[in-house]
Amino acid sequence: IIVVNYQLIQWQISPNEYTNSMKLHNITGLTFSPCLYYMRQNPSIFLKLFHKMFPNYIKTGPLPMVSKSTHVIIPLVQQPKDGHWEAKIIEQNGNKIKLSVNSPPKAVIGLYGLSVVTNPLKGEGSTTYNSAKNITLLFNPWCEDDPVFLDDEEQRKEYVLNDTGRLYYGTEKQIGARTWNFGQFHEGMLDACLFILEKSDMPPSGRGDPVNVVRVISAMINAQDDFGVLVGNWSGDYTDGVSPSAWSSSVEILRKYHSTNGTPVSYGQCWVFSGITTTVLRCLGIPARSVTNFQSAHDTDVSLTTDVYFDEDLDPIDYLNSDSVWNFHVWNDCWMARPDLPPGHGGWQAVDATPQETSQGTFCCGPASVNAIRCGHVYLKHDAPFVFAEVNSDKIYWQRNRDGTFSQFHMEKKAVGHQISTKAVGSDERADITHLYKHPEGSEEERIAVETASRYGSKPEVYAVPMAEDVSVEVLMEGEGPRMGADAQLNIVVTNMSSEPRQTTLHSQAAVMYYTGVLKGALKKEQIAVELLPNEG
Repeated sequence: IIVVNYQLIQWQISPNEYTNSMKLHNITGLTFSPCLYYMRQNPSIFLKLFHKMFPNYIKTGPLPMVSKSTHVIIPLVQQPKDGHWEAKIIEQNGNKIKLSVNSPPKAVIGLYGLSVVTNPLKGEGSTTYNSAKNITLLFNPWCEDDPVFLDDEEQRKEYVLNDTGRLYYGTEKQIGARTWNFGQFHEGMLDACLFILEKSDMPPSGRGDPVNVVRVISAMINAQDDFGVLVGNWSGDYTDGVSPSAWSSSVEILRKYHSTNGTPVSYGQCWVFSGITTTVLRCLGIPARSVTNFQSAHDTDVSLTTDVYFDEDLDPIDYLNSDSVWNFHVWNDCWMARPDLPPGHGGWQAVDATPQETSQGTFCCGPASVNAIRCGHVYLKHDAPFVFAEVNSDKIYWQRNRDGTFSQFHMEKKAVGHQISTKAVGSDERADITHLYKHPEGSEEERIAVETASRYGSKPEVYAVPMAEDVSVEVLMEGEGPRMGADAQLNIVVTNMSSEPRQTTLHSQAAVMYYTGVLKGALKKEQIAVELLPNEG
């Protein structure tokens, strides 16, 4: 009394099947491993059976348990109900039985082993057939009840099925683009992505929640503290690895990591971390895109401000100036519902795999609701304060007093978070999505968001004390700014906005700076006494 054979076949409602997407890409000559891939809800199983059949069951993880939804018993029913593991006989021909199996839209994703138990009609002992093939269950952005459901076919094509894209870099006035091969459908990519989840030691029972999965992925893409995929290196010395700028594809990196049983690959910087994250999330069925923020702040003390400290003579205090503003920084958006947050905070979520600051002791960041960031609701998890500071912190200048305390003497409100960019849907054009992350610069809504956020930072009093701003300083550069090998010309405009004369000293400094905002060294310092008549500039 045995199961002779079984096959997994496609359901006719193609959007629920990942195999259809795989076949679309297979036409181009790509090949895939022999495992069968399905998104959550509605895979079908074809079984060739003798005698009476007991329920099937599937298992995932090293210690499958029914109580943790990692050992699933699939009962035979007359009428399946949505949201349950159930099987229904839809065709019987001689000793062949065709079953339709429903999986719940919040089932644990990952690799499952399938077993079928049969029992003879006369009550003899049961027989278990263990399949040699595994089933891989993925998130399903086509399923309305799946938390990653995305209700736009063109966006699903772009953010799930498109295996190439563009990553943006440079400066806000000189935006460059590099083509990136995400390659989520290439041979071995799904195995590598599932391997990353296994390496994370994330309990299989937690893999049904995309919030948990994305958070773990953001930690595992970098190798900072958990032997993840990629080693970050900003030193300029890449002699024992590959220069970050040499990569143009996630495929080689993920294959190397998987084939070496989890040896971190050298080296990467932010755009490489982001490209790999896009690959992994799309491969698992989570809509994702790479996002570049120009003039991106790095807040190191959860103040939600970018702070610059000077001594009594207005010389920079280097050991205190740990905050920085990067020319550009690349992270990811992913799409999902957020039932763990108040209504209205689902949709795009920011996630950053570049190791910058720890979150709950681990180098990871997100998922943080983009809408929460826009409104300054930084008290909502995960890591909203850090992302908010990247896109909308004010740059505040502090001078040390004689008694050792510090006082604000200048504030730049528009220094951070410009030209936030991603690839447009259905084309290679750049789409500006700054409006998703922040209200229009200088608007009342934007100022409310900044001051709301600051109340939850380490310097909640920063906006409590009014600061005189009757003399303004603005640095202007013509055209697109400086270019390699050419002189940089700029104008410093000092304006007296008061009705009284003002005597001031203009302190200027020119320095070499990495794109990460880290100073290499000062080239020139200058002090100029400036006397201004009322309302003179």
